Amino acid sequence: MVVEGPIKINLEEVSPITNEIMTVVAVVVSVPAGLVIGYFLRKRTAEKKIKSAEEQAHSIVFEATKAAETTKKEKLIEAKEEIHKLRSEIDKEKRDLRAENQRTERRLLQKEESLDKKSENLERKEEGIAKKKKDLSDRQAKIEELFQQQMEELERISGLTIDDAKKQLLEDVEKEVRHDAVVMIKDIESRAKEDANKKAKEIIAYAIQKCAADYVAESTVSVVSLPNDEMKGRIIGREGRNIRALETLTGVDLIIDDTPEAVILSSFDPVRREIARLALEKLIVDGRIHPTRIEEMVEKSKKELDQHIKEVGENATFDCGIHNLHPELVKLIGRLQYRTSYGQNVLKHSLEVSYLAGLMAAELGADVRIAKRAGLLHDIGKAVDYEMEGTHIEIGMNLLKKYRESKDVIHAMSTHHGDYEPETLEAVLVTAADAVSAARPGARRETLDTYIKRLETLEAIANSYEGIDNSFAIQAGREIRVMVLPDKVDDDRMVLLAREISKRIEDELDYPGQIKVNVIRESRAVDYAK
Repeated sequence: MVVEGPIKINLEEVSPITNEIMTVVAVVVSVPAGLVIGYFLRKRTAEKKIKSAEEQAHSIVFEATKAAETTKKEKLIEAKEEIHKLRSEIDKEKRDLRAENQRTERRLLQKEESLDKKSENLERKEEGIAKKKKDLSDRQAKIEELFQQQMEELERISGLTIDDAKKQLLEDVEKEVRHDAVVMIKDIESRAKEDANKKAKEIIAYAIQKCAADYVAESTVSVVSLPNDEMKGRIIGREGRNIRALETLTGVDLIIDDTPEAVILSSFDPVRREIARLALEKLIVDGRIHPTRIEEMVEKSKKELDQHIKEVGENATFDCGIHNLHPELVKLIGRLQYRTSYGQNVLKHSLEVSYLAGLMAAELGADVRIAKRAGLLHDIGKAVDYEMEGTHIEIGMNLLKKYRESKDVIHAMSTHHGDYEPETLEAVLVTAADAVSAARPGARRETLDTYIKRLETLEAIANSYEGIDNSFAIQAGREIRVMVLPDKVDDDRMVLLAREISKRIEDELDYPGQIKVNVIRESRAVDYAK
């Protein structure tokens, strides 16, 4: 664009712009000036702070120097005091050492003087000893000369040389010593036997006391309860076929009499009797009683009894603590529960023998395991002796050999009836345990009434003699204590009285083992202080 003509400027329009420019210029000029002024003011302030800090630093250094000087003086004073104290202690120790040295020197001088005196005394004593030694030598020579003269004179008188006299003397002494030795040996043997008997009785009594076995008498009959009397007719069956079938299959006699609601099974074989009892109880519960059902129940009862016998054998071995037995031997042990000997249950008897033998073996230091094992198996032949020929000992030995028992166990069980001589301590203990178990009152067939009657008879025999105050049967009839009146029976009469009572007991009573008659006489003197 081209502008032509003169340009006109409006001052009113220019004036506001100029003011703004002036303002900007003023601001631009004043900012640096302010910055310069602020710089110089800060610098002045900083210089004042620096000067104040320097003054404080000089003051701190001055105070620290002053404190250091004071501390230094105090430490010097303390050091001087410590040095003085140490010097005093050292001087005191020196004085003490000097005094101790002086005392030691005095003691040494005294000891030297004492040693000198002792040395002089020893010299004098040595001179005296030498003189006495010479005198003794002279006397010894004279004694030897006299002894030789006496020996020559004795040889002349006796007509024996020294060697002959020694020989004769030794022979006499030997004879005397041999006689004394024989007497001593007999005395020792007698005492040993007495002590052995006493110890054996103590061990047996201890074993019996620890083995508190109970006993229930065995019988040959079993009673089966019936729900009603009508069941008797069903058991008999038409024309008696049921009862005949049951008796034929079990080998047991059934007694059906007027006893209400009961049937009696009679047999000397406890196993057969138990099978019949189980079968009859099952038939009564089942209600179907006929020959076929009877046969089934009998077979089932036999299997149950076989299992029960095995469990009984396992429990017996567990109770005795015996392991690793052949399973067939375990079954045979279980069968002993249904075997009796003179009315005594053989399994209970075997357990009791095992316990007793083990206890006595422990007391004597023998092999407890062999003793208990042989005790449990000692009557194992009785489990099958009605099926095989021979004694129960021979049968038992064959069974144990068959099932590979050890030789010690077989030997120990084979000697319990004296068929073989015992060669081991365990064999003797099994024999003793068997005798104790069988001879225990009540073990074999003997009722309580019979047992009590025997004790009463024992006391009555003792009380029948004149001069008896009282008598007591103790230890289950193994001993009777007789109290005598001291003014009527003297010491000599006591011996005769004990013998008379013993002989009468032997003549009038039947008893297992032996009975000790203990006669007691007691004199008392009583007075009262008033």
